[in-house]
Amino acid sequence: MVTRLASGRQSLLALDWLNVFLADIQGGVGPFLVVYLTSSLHWNPAEVGLVMTISGLAGVIAQTPAGALIDRVRQKRSLIVMAAVLIAISSIATIAIPTFSVIAAAQSLTAIAGAFFGPTIAAISLGLVGRQGMDRRIGRNQTLSSAGNVVAALLAGLIGHFVGQAGIFCFIALMSLAVIFCALKIRKHDIDYRLSRGGDDSDRQVHVSKVTNMWSDRRLLIFAICAVLFHFANAAMLPLVGEMLAHHKGGSPALFMSACIITAQLVMVPLGILVGQRASRSQRKPIFLLAFLALPIRGVLYTLSDNSFFLVSVQLLDGIGAGIFGVMQLLVIADLTKGTGHFNLAQGAIGAAVGIGASLSNYLAGYVAKEAGYNASFLSMAAIAASALAFFWFFMPETKSTSHAESSQSELSTLGE
Repeated sequence: MVTRLASGRQSLLALDWLNVFLADIQGGVGPFLVVYLTSSLHWNPAEVGLVMTISGLAGVIAQTPAGALIDRVRQKRSLIVMAAVLIAISSIATIAIPTFSVIAAAQSLTAIAGAFFGPTIAAISLGLVGRQGMDRRIGRNQTLSSAGNVVAALLAGLIGHFVGQAGIFCFIALMSLAVIFCALKIRKHDIDYRLSRGGDDSDRQVHVSKVTNMWSDRRLLIFAICAVLFHFANAAMLPLVGEMLAHHKGGSPALFMSACIITAQLVMVPLGILVGQRASRSQRKPIFLLAFLALPIRGVLYTLSDNSFFLVSVQLLDGIGAGIFGVMQLLVIADLTKGTGHFNLAQGAIGAAVGIGASLSNYLAGYVAKEAGYNASFLSMAAIAASALAFFWFFMPETKSTSHAESSQSELSTLGE
């Protein structure tokens, strides 16, 4: 194992940079679409919510097949490359032909591409470091992704302010090329195919169980419901803030949206490392509860003031909630699919559940905002968040096994740093 990990240092470094640049084309500038549609194209909240719903549903449909494909194929890097190409094409189409149908189609392609990124990165990570190094590696991935989000949001805000909203989408296309380069720098022979699809460190081959056996695990179904509720409450909050900022007189909506993203991501940069380290030594559920607790508080706080600086400051809670959820979700799925050979399929299925929650969130929030105002929409999301907290607290069991050997953990974590 030491020899295999030592030979993978170049691949781990490439994985580091892949997480940084991938944030540029996925999480870092995505919310600027709402600002672009609202301030540049003058769409109303219902239209914005509808296009977000359409693209969200496309992502939902793609998630589970994407996970199954990632489990089956060895060409993990090629999946990243193809998805990045789709992102670049969609970004250019969004500004070249800014009609509802084209933007809906382009954003749907973006969502389909996005269905491959998360599970593939997690699969590559597991294939490179094994289960003993997974906690810290996922935390490191989250930290690097958050750092990439900070840079991307800052650059996107400056581009939107000084060049124009359309320039942001050209930036996304350019960063897609960097993602392709980093993906190809990961050496395919360093990725343990057996581990990357959910095998165990001690197995010499993958023992693939039936999919029906995997879903007979009650814990996985409960976690899927938790994921739906969390993202049902969470997904629409930042787009709603973006719409409010776009309607403010004075200032720059792009810069304020950039500040919202940067505020959350700056919290997530150290949080990813801290959560990864803590998760390697303690149980999952107490850490995860903090993410669910932050969400309803955030929803209520948004209703207290429409001051731009106040709205930006509330994003600190987004950094806590999303930062913890991003790390812990993958670790819980890895716990529940150990030895099944369906790690990526489960990721895709949970991703589909998340997509359902996010799509419903954007549609409901847009409708409520149009009919009753933004405060009513935020309170609706806060109520759903409170329900998610209660459900997770009472029904979700602990998933971490205490039987894992830890003899090589320090060696693996050192390699991942």
